[in-house]
Amino acid sequence: MPIQIQTFGRESAVHSSSLNHQLEMLGLMSGETGPLLLLNDDVDEGVLESVRLAQSEDRHVLVICCGLETSHSSRWKLLAAGAGDVLTFSEPAAIAKAISNRVRRWQEVDQLAVSSTVSDLATGQSPAWRRAIREVVEIAAFTTSAVLITGESGTGKELMARLIHQLDRRASKPEMVLLDCSAITPELSGSEFFGHEKGSYTGSIASREGAFAQADKGTLFLDEVGELPLPLQAQLLRAVQERTYKKLGSNVWRETDFRLVCATNRDLQADISAGAFRRDLYYRIASVTCHLPPLRERTEDILPLARVFLHQCSAAEDFDGPVASYLVSREYPGNVRDLRQIVQRIAYRHSGGGLISLGDIPARDLPAEMVPPDWRDSGLRKAVQKALTAGSGLKDIGRAAENMAEEIALEEEGGNLQRAAARLKITDRALQMRRHGRKQQAAAG
Repeated sequence: MPIQIQTFGRESAVHSSSLNHQLEMLGLMSGETGPLLLLNDDVDEGVLESVRLAQSEDRHVLVICCGLETSHSSRWKLLAAGAGDVLTFSEPAAIAKAISNRVRRWQEVDQLAVSSTVSDLATGQSPAWRRAIREVVEIAAFTTSAVLITGESGTGKELMARLIHQLDRRASKPEMVLLDCSAITPELSGSEFFGHEKGSYTGSIASREGAFAQADKGTLFLDEVGELPLPLQAQLLRAVQERTYKKLGSNVWRETDFRLVCATNRDLQADISAGAFRRDLYYRIASVTCHLPPLRERTEDILPLARVFLHQCSAAEDFDGPVASYLVSREYPGNVRDLRQIVQRIAYRHSGGGLISLGDIPARDLPAEMVPPDWRDSGLRKAVQKALTAGSGLKDIGRAAENMAEEIALEEEGGNLQRAAARLKITDRALQMRRHGRKQQAAAG
């Protein structure tokens, strides 16, 4: 298992040889790849720059401070620059073991992050997305904590909940149980969560298990948890805290053991301040939090995602250059869900294989500068209204509009009949006849 060692200062160079020997005994070999181990006497700009460079290359960095007087503020600077951890040098065998533990965890997380389990569900290679995936992978595989997933609508919160469930290492876990909190009616909320006994309320003709029972030994995913009404928040708090509940119409307490994953696009801290969300429930559901970046912060992933969606619904090979540029430059208020929908609309207009071209983009999705302005504005309405008030009928209004269109086209084309006729989408012969007819009418009048 390779690890690169870089030293700064005389004292760190002295420690490097004995530490390297201890690391080799633990299976960590020095090389030019893998995590970067920085040994330094003091934190100066050279150390910080090395951390920043390694972080930009998406490498893990572990800093070992050999100087015992390294300040707390300097260690915070190292973390801000991108270091994964900062340790103080101790006896070589002890510090080597600490280094080994961290490096092996990082490598295990990295291996999971690029596994088919993850790549089949989550597409993306942008730095922001990779950081989020690593965080989710570590949470799922190495903890059993309740997880709160935050992010704008359409960023993939349900996808991450399913990934957490799949990576959960509990054996024989059932399917993930999903409840959309925004769709739960107050009248049936108790039954949805706790289940009910036959006859516990009007219409309950049979006993039913709720989400707590169905998710036992598995995962309960509460989508849009911020939409839960306060009374139900109180009931949920007890079940999450005590891991016990009673079915509606029953006096028997039942136990359940599930991993709780919640998601929201709301600012729950603001809701707590406004009295719309319970503070005690928040700290129960947010043992670990994971924030998913919006698509505008991971533009490198737009085309890979778009290609996945294209191949799911079309035989087209790919997008041609102009369409690819259009997709990358477009705004996506609905994030990944928005991207999926525009790709579907484009794909349904495409015929056969080959490349998706500009003609496949629906008119409603064209860039604003490409969409012709609507000439039927309030000015036209006022003109027609004025004509009707003056007593003009439909025939007179239509004739006046046609005559004005002919005059404007001829003026703008410098009197050239052929070009004016093309603008009016009629033949030049038809335009000549219309002008001749108007002249005869004027002479007769």
